Amino acid sequence: MTKCGLVAVLGAPNAGKSTLVNALVGQKVAITSPKAQTTRTRLMGIAIHDDVQILLLDTPGIFSPGRRLDRAMVKAAWEGAEDADRVLVMIDAAAGLSKKAQMLLDGVANRPEPKILVLNKTDIANKRELLVLAQTLSDRLDPEAVFFISATTGEGVDDLKQHLASVMPEGPWHFPEDQLSDATDRMIAAEMTREQLYNQLHQELPYASAVVTEKWEERPDGSTAIHQQIRIARDSQKGIVLGKGGSKLKSIGEAARKEIAEHLGRKVHLFLHVKVDPKWDEDREIYEEVGLDWSA
Repeated sequence: MTKCGLVAVLGAPNAGKSTLVNALVGQKVAITSPKAQTTRTRLMGIAIHDDVQILLLDTPGIFSPGRRLDRAMVKAAWEGAEDADRVLVMIDAAAGLSKKAQMLLDGVANRPEPKILVLNKTDIANKRELLVLAQTLSDRLDPEAVFFISATTGEGVDDLKQHLASVMPEGPWHFPEDQLSDATDRMIAAEMTREQLYNQLHQELPYASAVVTEKWEERPDGSTAIHQQIRIARDSQKGIVLGKGGSKLKSIGEAARKEIAEHLGRKVHLFLHVKVDPKWDEDREIYEEVGLDWSA
């Protein structure tokens, strides 16, 4: 008898949710960055353990929302927990009980779904404080299990995966064996470019940027031509993205093109251009493309 179940991965921004989902799946399906709030939408990673298919819902971080985009992201996170077979509550053990972690706990403590507590980044956390933190959180959440892991190094991830597999309900698999995510190629390509923006520009580029796919063309020679628009909020940011003589944009494009080509398994021609749009985060089309609720 096969088993299949849904696990909602909840946590504060930068808790390491996407890194964990990638580790459980065994391949990269979600973009990662040291920048908080990298994940903007609910993306499903599909992990397999023996005869069990584990559907991992990587959600945006829980935080105090301000603008429309923030509200849409937080709404997507909480909705992700609905109807989940398990809620995986992820805490950055190195950061401890931060204000954002407290906000997560307030929201999840009284939810009816069975909870699994995961303390991440234990490789860099204070070992003395770790057990005290785990006990405090356990008293608050009453989880069915507690795991100490490092999503980056892989420590403890296999044990967590085995536990998830053991508690999934019996039922048919929802996806083919070779499918790793529910995201479309178009979405993944845009996310890969956005990841390069964050990783290459670090703190120079504010959180307020987006990547929109304008054109996707399958060419007769078997290659794919992708035209993407990088939207930023201010004129002053354009020079940062372009770099001297366009060097930074070229570097971002080359790195993104390689990742996209590897994902698609074919040659890719990637064309990037930058557009200043102070109200890009009010564009309904952007929300629809990544599956967020514009009316949140």
